[in-house]
Amino acid sequence: MPTEIELKEAKNSLTSLLSKCDRAILKLEEKSSQHTLMVRRIKALNISLQLIDIELEKIISA
Repeated sequence: MPTEIELKEAKNSLTSLLSKCDRAILKLEEKSSQHTLMVRRIKALNISLQLIDIELEKIISA
């Protein structure tokens, strides 16, 4: 089980990556394979961040 510090570090890294992806997707042509991949990557990052938040809540409320 990851520690609170590890989860916060992971969250910071994923948040930074998500921000970069949000900027990069604007430069990609819609319907291109790169655009589709970036959309899926952004969805995966958002899910990951939600799961980290759930785990952090469990640690904080314990």
